[in-house]
Amino acid sequence: MNFYWIYAAIGALLLLMLVFNNSGPKNRIVYAKFRELAKSDQVLRVSENGVKADVFLRPEVKDTLNKSKDPFLGNLNTRADYFFYIPESESIKDEMYALAEEHDFRIDFEPVNEWGQQLFTWLIILGIMIVVWVVLMRRMGGGGAGGGQIFNIGKSKAQLFEKGKGTNVTFKDVAGLEGAKEEIEEIVEFLKNPKKYTELGAKIPKGALLVGPPGTGKTLLAKAVAGEAQVPFFSLSGSDFVEMFVGVGASRVRDLFKQAKEKAPSIVFIDEIDAIGRARGKNVNIGSNDERENTLNQLLTEMDGFGTNSGVIILAATNRADVLDKALMRAGRFDRQIYVDMPDLNERKAIFDVHLKPIKVDKTIDVDFLARQTPGFSGADIANICNEAALIAARKKKNMVTKEDFLDAVDRVIGGLEKKNKIISPREKETIAYHEAGHATVSWLLEHASPLVKVTIVPRGQSLGAAWYLPEERQITTTEQIFDEMCAALGGRAAEEIIFEKISTGALSDLEKVTKQAYAMVSVYGLNKRIGNRSYYDSRGESSFTKPYSEETARIIDEEVSAIIEKAYNRAKEILLDNKDKLTELAKKLLEKEVIFKEDLESIFGARAWGAESPAPAVDAIPPAPNVHIDKIDEAAPEEGLKDSTTEE
Repeated sequence: MNFYWIYAAIGALLLLMLVFNNSGPKNRIVYAKFRELAKSDQVLRVSENGVKADVFLRPEVKDTLNKSKDPFLGNLNTRADYFFYIPESESIKDEMYALAEEHDFRIDFEPVNEWGQQLFTWLIILGIMIVVWVVLMRRMGGGGAGGGQIFNIGKSKAQLFEKGKGTNVTFKDVAGLEGAKEEIEEIVEFLKNPKKYTELGAKIPKGALLVGPPGTGKTLLAKAVAGEAQVPFFSLSGSDFVEMFVGVGASRVRDLFKQAKEKAPSIVFIDEIDAIGRARGKNVNIGSNDERENTLNQLLTEMDGFGTNSGVIILAATNRADVLDKALMRAGRFDRQIYVDMPDLNERKAIFDVHLKPIKVDKTIDVDFLARQTPGFSGADIANICNEAALIAARKKKNMVTKEDFLDAVDRVIGGLEKKNKIISPREKETIAYHEAGHATVSWLLEHASPLVKVTIVPRGQSLGAAWYLPEERQITTTEQIFDEMCAALGGRAAEEIIFEKISTGALSDLEKVTKQAYAMVSVYGLNKRIGNRSYYDSRGESSFTKPYSEETARIIDEEVSAIIEKAYNRAKEILLDNKDKLTELAKKLLEKEVIFKEDLESIFGARAWGAESPAPAVDAIPPAPNVHIDKIDEAAPEEGLKDSTTEE
């Protein structure tokens, strides 16, 4: 029901009260006027209390008066028509009784209880105000606990799972997170069988923080805990503590832990904890974050403060652990920090097995092949690919999902929807073909560049062309590997310059990628001899407003970056000049077929001289290379030519 109907109903009630519940007549007359009405046989009865007299007219007279005034309200009105104050004279009273006997109307000595009517009226008004107040307060309370009243706005909004109620997700549904799952399962096992651990003097961890990129399965692990744990499980988000009213966040924290302690042993899961767990004192707007800091202070106190907090385990998840407060990260609050990383090849196989169960797939589907075609994909990406493949197969009216559908789904997720009807001029199409052929040629002939999977000049999404690569599963990257990747990225622009003797804006994302890689080599990874073994990377972001090096060092960094990029570009040009005839053949085949695969390159260049390298034993924070390169036209200014864009892995 529309809320404004309530206002309309209140207004109508007040109007009716004013019309019908008035304390008495409003038309005052003098005694002489009453005498005239009585002598003209218009009076029906008189109600007097010795001081005041109410005059009621005969119905036929009243009808005439009402028709001349208001036909609706006049007929409904039942109050006295006139009133007058009785003069203090015995002769007047005797005259009133004589007129009553002579003109056939009665006089009632029944005093009008005016104060009672007024009290009844005000009680009705007060009741209406109370009803309106309750309705408004419930609406203002929103989704607060306890029915949503504003008085319960400080109550916790956590969703409780207990007494057999849980999610439909179990640890069997969580694939590819063996290390993280093992630690989480241990916490659940401790709650189910504590004697196994307490006999050795072990204590249950007070908290576990799940950290990792988006889509890797942090919340899924928490859902599995809610489905498996046989203890009360409280689930809520960090934003549930945020409210416009002062002190509400801290109050909700207190209420949450009060409920958790009453049901101990229990588990509390806070998703996206960075909403309230940001480092304190870093906001330049003084006073703007006092409420959030108060909420965080209360959370810190409840997790490990002066009071006891036995039997309550805190699980939290975030993909921005770098912004969390140090006091929140210490042992005693979060004893375990579990990093949930992107899945590797074997983990992607397990994730595919889980998401392929409800899908009708062809028996020839090779899960190992699908896992190799999706390097750098998260669990959420793989679930999306499986769903897209099923949608594509249904669109083609197939009875089951085939390998072709999965490949199309990978292309759809990475590059967007295919657009074969996009208008492209022949000159632009030729430029795109040579640009993509340049990437393919250089990457095929370099040892450390990622091997090619396929190249296409079919428009997809906002792109005009794309080259798919299959990077190896590696955890560290050497200088030679980065340099070869830079050469392959610059192969597109180099091919344009060699063939057309002019360059276009199609290499925008190539240049962006190469520039970032060059600066990373010089100022982050310490891979430049002139700068030496120094890194100016600040993982905590504490010096974001100042440079950690001098102006002279900045000049040297710029010089070295420029030298590395120009060296890579010249090397790409040399490779393409030495293989210009093969580059032209590849571009013509691309113009003819629009999509070429690894086998087409082997027929032109021969088998690739370098095989897959063995994985390195060490682990570093260097991310794997992107596996797709996409070129597109700038829609806002098509006359500027080709513009390049890179899709994430």
